[in-house]
Amino acid sequence: MRIWALGVALWMAWAGAQAQAWPDKPVRVVVPFPASGATDLVARVVTQRVAQDLGQQFVVDNKPGAGGTIGAAEAAKAAPDGYTLLLTTSSTHAISPHLMPRLAYDARKDFTPVAHLADAPSVLLVTPSLPAKSVQELIAYAKAHPRALNYASSGNGTIVHLNAAAFSAQAGIEMTHVPYKGTALAIPDLAAGQVHLLFDSLPTGMPHVKSGRLRALAVTSEKRSALAPELPTLAESGLPGYASVTWFGVYLPAGASPALVDRITKAFTKAMQAPEVAASLAKLGVEPAAPGTPAQFAAMVQADSARWASVIRQHKISLE
Repeated sequence: MRIWALGVALWMAWAGAQAQAWPDKPVRVVVPFPASGATDLVARVVTQRVAQDLGQQFVVDNKPGAGGTIGAAEAAKAAPDGYTLLLTTSSTHAISPHLMPRLAYDARKDFTPVAHLADAPSVLLVTPSLPAKSVQELIAYAKAHPRALNYASSGNGTIVHLNAAAFSAQAGIEMTHVPYKGTALAIPDLAAGQVHLLFDSLPTGMPHVKSGRLRALAVTSEKRSALAPELPTLAESGLPGYASVTWFGVYLPAGASPALVDRITKAFTKAMQAPEVAASLAKLGVEPAAPGTPAQFAAMVQADSARWASVIRQHKISLE
């Protein structure tokens, strides 16, 4: 028993020393999405500040494919020593596990949550030819014209698709799903009235609102967005409890020591509080999350995952 206790004490001392030394070499940050995409840009903004604070290089390594699951699976297999991090979104940890039954990783067991960095709300856009000027008017119109409305998305199982599915379910309306290969391809058809509504990111959608091509009705976040404070939330607009964002967070492979997790959490939390980081993220339609613990991050992801699992089951959404 004494030998075991001594071994544990020695391991904890070693792990603590390793954590204090971190990072003493470049850190690889796996981003499981393409270069120049939203997650990549968020990763570069944040890790640049972390690197500046710690005096060590952080290298963004894009590993896109299969909705981010290829890169996530690769990161899960890395050593939990702090020199491979995964910077990802709700796609890989709250949505894909319910759409891809044969994932090469377990979103809960194969990773250690580190930090919830930021959130990106979506905006509900409608075609100007639709008479609805508010969410309640949109719902009333949809109920008065059953199955007459359709909504665009960036593809089956995407957050854009799930936002609309959750909206229609809570509003008690039926609409037809029209998937596109990206929201950029849907915007012209939305402006022309060929599709009626779309949930899009604020940076992509709002320029079309300001030009008069589209109409914005509400944002999906729990609170009004600082990026478009004039827009009400869906919860304010008659759908209590509706809240949806794309979150961005950092993970370590499973097995990292608590001391290392704590050190990395503090490094990213400090970086997120830098005014220039918030300013750069705002241009991407992203807002820093409130500082929190890894346990709070894990709880948030678990709740988000359960919500999307319910939506996916209810609407029988699949990637086929």
